Amino acid sequence: METSVTVKELVTTLDIEILHGAEFEKRPIVSSEVSRPGLVLTGYKDFYPHERIQLIGRTEISYINSKTAEERIEIFKMLCHKDTPAIVISRGIEVPAELIPLTEVLGIPILGSRSKTSRVLANITNFLEGKLAERLSKHGVFVEVFGMGVLLVGSSGVGKSETALELIQRGHRLISDDRVDLYMIDELTLIGEAPEILQNLLEIRGLGIIDVMSLYGVAAIRRSKKLEVIIDLVIDDGTVEYDRLGSKKEFEQVFEVQVPKIRIPVKTGRNLAAIVESAAMNFRANSMGYNATDAFNKKLDRLIMQNREE
Repeated sequence: METSVTVKELVTTLDIEILHGAEFEKRPIVSSEVSRPGLVLTGYKDFYPHERIQLIGRTEISYINSKTAEERIEIFKMLCHKDTPAIVISRGIEVPAELIPLTEVLGIPILGSRSKTSRVLANITNFLEGKLAERLSKHGVFVEVFGMGVLLVGSSGVGKSETALELIQRGHRLISDDRVDLYMIDELTLIGEAPEILQNLLEIRGLGIIDVMSLYGVAAIRRSKKLEVIIDLVIDDGTVEYDRLGSKKEFEQVFEVQVPKIRIPVKTGRNLAAIVESAAMNFRANSMGYNATDAFNKKLDRLIMQNREE
């Protein structure tokens, strides 16, 4: 089933209003790309993406106004198509009179914004990319730790939700428990958010479901966050070997993004919340160019050289 967004959702979220055709507010938008139809207005129709929102700014309106009424009608006939979701006019420009009857026949709403064209383009594109992007549902608990998006994964019962609860009590924020929806907004960036039914909720074994926002306030939750690191909580049964120095880098591919992954052994007596905090801060330090393992290796090399000289 094709994902879509309605025109009503678009105008409700952004600083855009329906100027004409309010009865067509449920018209679906299926493409996250926005077209500025400059070439189409001049008569070049090859490769015209009529299934996209058409954005008209000052440049396009200036060209249109230079034409006669009959020429403007022909131009708008090329612009309007039965699957064009909407036409947006920026900068508070008045809607050309010749455009209105054509859009009414095809059921195309005309939208308006007072913002400059480039800003309208960016806002619509960002909104649609978030709504229409392909999504992947992944099991885990997604939290914000020191401003970083951290996804806790591991087998059922390993303690992910309990660790998240302690992190919340330490001042960090919950994004999603049990399941997180991930989508890619560019080649390097993944965004995670909670499914609507799970927003603000956390399940603790033996206690049940708690509403984090009700118990800890709005500062304890966040709607979405960039995924920066995955922490895999693995039950330590004595059979798994770990890189004690942390020199090996591990990644997990989600869509086309390589996400850094850290494996942490879980056993009785370990304070997982404190370890997750340290892992997040250490990852941030590595991202800023400081690596404790490299620093240790340099010190070790110096010590070996000193012993050789002696």
